[in-house]
Amino acid sequence: MKILKALLAGFAGAGALNILHETVRRFDKDAPRVHRIGEEALSKSLHKLNLSAPVGENLYLATLASDLISNGLYFSAIGYGSKKNIYLKGAVAGLTAGFGAISLPSKMGLDDAPVNRTEKTKILTVTWYLIGGLVTAAVLSNMKKN
Repeated sequence: MKILKALLAGFAGAGALNILHETVRRFDKDAPRVHRIGEEALSKSLHKLNLSAPVGENLYLATLASDLISNGLYFSAIGYGSKKNIYLKGAVAGLTAGFGAISLPSKMGLDDAPVNRTEKTKILTVTWYLIGGLVTAAVLSNMKKN
């Protein structure tokens, strides 16, 4: 049961993160475009495996699905271990993911402009991941009370 709760909370955090990304990027030119990094990473990975990558809307949807799954699994780790300091764990996990999102793409041979274009873009990127970690912590905290 603990695993199921952790997974549900992790996917809630990942959902919150993606809703923020997808909503704000439609209204703010400086908002992160994390999906572009995901699309590039997925395309390059599939090409290295001699597989053809999806294109257009199919590439976007495949990237969105893999993003939800990977972030959901990542955030679910917040639910393992002690119940103590759950919000601190959520904040640390979110900040770690956020700083990774702005520092790792270039080290992985990916274009980091979608998350590093401006200072505002960088701050929003880290903030969205922080919120994802805190949403996960809040869901876990609420589950533990019931």
